[in-house]
Parts: sequence; structure tokens; C-alpha cells
Amino acid sequence: MDQRAPQRSGPGTTLAGLRPAYAGLCLLGDVVCVLLFSLGGHQSHEADSSQLVTLRIAWPFLVGLAVGWAVLVWRGWSGRRVWPAGVAVLASSYVLGLLLRVATGYGISGGFPVVTLLFLAITMLGWRGFVAGKLRYRR
Repeated sequence: MDQRAPQRSGPGTTLAGLRPAYAGLCLLGDVVCVLLFSLGGHQSHEADSSQLVTLRIAWPFLVGLAVGWAVLVWRGWSGRRVWPAGVAVLASSYVLGLLLRVATGYGISGGFPVVTLLFLAITMLGWRGFVAGKLRYRR
């Protein structure tokens, strides 16, 4: 009799209910969204400064992203789904990112919170919606 605990995500799956290669691509997609947001902010507001500014803008949101992905793994959710995975990663990235910016003295003045939410929502949920549509169309 096999005494091992049952797998939550099924055979052949690991990180967030996906095969490792697919989970890695999903995580990479979210990282690219955050980096594009940071790069856009850097180019719009501090274009004359070092490219390290992009990482200074990105790191709080990348920390939030990591926490969001930890929740996905813990819950066994597929990283490519809009709901609940995409919404959880978006919420974690956004809320923790803003809190870390405030805690480290960078602030969130003006329309920054709105622009941040809109950009991250469109990109993080958008790529997931696109993938879901493509997978549905293939069937």
C-alpha cells in the first residue's frame, strides 16, 4: 500500500499546477510585465539617469510578484489562468509593491497608483486572457 501524500496538481506537474517549462514561462511573463512597467516609468520620468533606476522602480513589485507566485504554488493554482491566479498575482504585486515603495521612501504621489494598477492589470491579466483564448480556439 502506497503511503505517500496525494499530489494536488496531478502527475507530471509541479510549480503552480503546470509542467516546469510552462510554469517558468508564466512566471517570466509576469516578470516581463513588471519590467516593462518600470522601464516605461524610467523612460517617461528619469530618461537621463542610469538604467539601474529601472530596477529601483521594479524591485518592490517583483517582491510582490514573488509573494503572489508563492501563493499560487501553495494553493496549487495554474499560473496561466486569469482567475484566480492572475488576479492573485496582480493584487500581490500591486499592493505589496506600493507598500514597499512607501516604506522605502519612494512614495506614490499623483496618478502613480492608478497608472500602476491599469498597466499591471492590462498586461498581467491580458497575456493570460490571450493564452486562454488561444487554447480554447485550438480545441
